Amino acid sequence: MTTPQTPPALEAPALQRLLDAGDDLAKPRLIDVRTPGEFETVHIPGSYSVPLDLLREHRAELRAHLGEQVVLICRSGQRAAQAEQALADADLPNLRVLHGGITAWQAAGGTVATGRPRWELERQVRLVAGSIVLAAVLASTVVPPAKWLAAVIGAGLAVAALTNTCAMGMALARLPCNRGPRHDIRTVLSALADGRP
Repeated sequence: MTTPQTPPALEAPALQRLLDAGDDLAKPRLIDVRTPGEFETVHIPGSYSVPLDLLREHRAELRAHLGEQVVLICRSGQRAAQAEQALADADLPNLRVLHGGITAWQAAGGTVATGRPRWELERQVRLVAGSIVLAAVLASTVVPPAKWLAAVIGAGLAVAALTNTCAMGMALARLPCNRGPRHDIRTVLSALADGRP
């Protein structure tokens, strides 16, 4: 039994060289799997916003519109790796993940398009989790069982690290401030078919 081979990660300078190539046919399709709000805040010009939950739900429909070369992008590479796993059975010959995500792209001096500033999802998770733990510890001086709330949050963060998923992050991504413009599959497929990000 053979296991599927993980596609090689693409470093930011290598992606820049691919994008600078004169031939539009050789350029990869950039698929940004962050939330629409994150995408609206900052993204690589020419990339398409296909949120991870939408990609997972409609991967079969998306396959026909992705093209030969696809680079998956998120903030740090974790959600893009999850998207790659979701597309693993799609038989895309050149499916890669941007190593380090948009963060690495910006650190390498890559061009970005910016919009309304928002806090990154990971920063929001740290704020909410830290605030709950602090409140639980302070409350436990008056109501000792409140310390268990801090333990639950700590356990949740440990599980998030071990499974490379984050329930709190997924919940925060659904808040109106993180949603940005609404995405539906028809709009995404239309943009991919027309070649207009």
